[in-house]
Amino acid sequence: MFTPKFAAPRSDAIPLIACDPDGIDDALDTLPNAQTNWARANGFQGGAGECLVLPNADGGVAAAVIGLGTADAQKRGRFLAATGLRKLPKGTYRLSRGLKPAALEEAALGYLLESYRFDRYATQKPMAALLVAPEGVDAARLEIIAAGECLTRDLINTPACDMGPDDLEGAARDLAQTHGATVAVTTGDDLLAANFPMIHAVGRAADRAPRLIDLRCGKAGPKLTLVGKGVCFDTGGLNIKPGASMGLMKKDMGGAAAVLGLAHMIMALGLKVQLRVLIPAVENSIGGNAFRPQDILTSRKGLTVEINNTDAEGRLVLADALAYADEDSPDQIISMATLTGAARVAVGPDIAPFFTDDDDLADALTTAARAVADPVWRMPFHDPYEAMIEPGVADLDNAPKGGFAGATTAALFLRRFVSAAPYTHFDIYGWQPTAAPARPKGGVGQGTRTLLQALPDIMGL
Repeated sequence: MFTPKFAAPRSDAIPLIACDPDGIDDALDTLPNAQTNWARANGFQGGAGECLVLPNADGGVAAAVIGLGTADAQKRGRFLAATGLRKLPKGTYRLSRGLKPAALEEAALGYLLESYRFDRYATQKPMAALLVAPEGVDAARLEIIAAGECLTRDLINTPACDMGPDDLEGAARDLAQTHGATVAVTTGDDLLAANFPMIHAVGRAADRAPRLIDLRCGKAGPKLTLVGKGVCFDTGGLNIKPGASMGLMKKDMGGAAAVLGLAHMIMALGLKVQLRVLIPAVENSIGGNAFRPQDILTSRKGLTVEINNTDAEGRLVLADALAYADEDSPDQIISMATLTGAARVAVGPDIAPFFTDDDDLADALTTAARAVADPVWRMPFHDPYEAMIEPGVADLDNAPKGGFAGATTAALFLRRFVSAAPYTHFDIYGWQPTAAPARPKGGVGQGTRTLLQALPDIMGL
């Protein structure tokens, strides 16, 4: 796992000043005249991602300035300082002034996330600059958060040839060993004996056996159960996806990757919760024993489900896991899944939509998202749409016809399997389609930093 770190403090760290266009004069006026004149002569404007090295008399690096962009640019982007940090030449730097506390923390976390690289299969050029943790930020906490995010990225970026259900189990076991947690796994035909019929049905056609991963940590505090969709590759099953739609399906375990990253943050920070992580890990493959359109499956909860599209498999495996989670009556169940294209149509790839019936929890998530630059958006559990998931020949339909409200009907389907515990569902994308500050193209965590920030309010910690 890539683990980003701040540089060790050192007295000769190079001063680094961050400023926006309105703050240029104040920032430059604090510098020696020669450096001020150099900055002005080079046209430094404080634009987003700008970076300018200020030389000393010997031609070395005396200081550097990076731009934060206009107020409008800051509304339209986040972690903007990270782009400037990426452009710095080799050296160890310290942010000396120019940022308010919230912006300073965002810049520091942005540095850690910008330094991420996925180098399992090819050498990746590391970030040249090292940054000393700025005064006033909780460096250890930020390093833990960044490590959790990088775990999520690593898991999603790994192709299915090396990230099947067995490999996902291995990642969970490694995480458990790190934090002194326990893991129990139910695999293959044992899923039928243990009454996880829909997890088994979705994964039975694959060479690598389906499984339910159950990680637990902590014996005191409120009970928090995270459920992550672990479809390690999704062909669509017998309703096979076209090639263009199958190209990113290594990321269909992004929900599992997200909850494992969040679990690392929770355990490493020592939050006083009884944490449980449930991951139904499968491959949705094509074979003679694959589940079929028009099959009717009986779930762990006893609800019957008519299969109208084998490519709507994520909600099936989550349903059995959610029913199992609910039997323990936790104080909160939160699921995360790369579940529907409809969610992407609604809010695009950058926002993590969530569903909850709890207005106070929704408010806590919205407030937390703004504080940690991790955007989320509440979507409705719209009860009048319940009829859309009731096919008549079975209790539920896994793929209602018509194409309307696909994210909502999927969330309503999942809610049917939770009755004893408060429930929140995140329909994430898990992928950064183009590089952005602190977010290279590839796997990305969504909603996890927001959840971590909101947990004290959500769980009463």
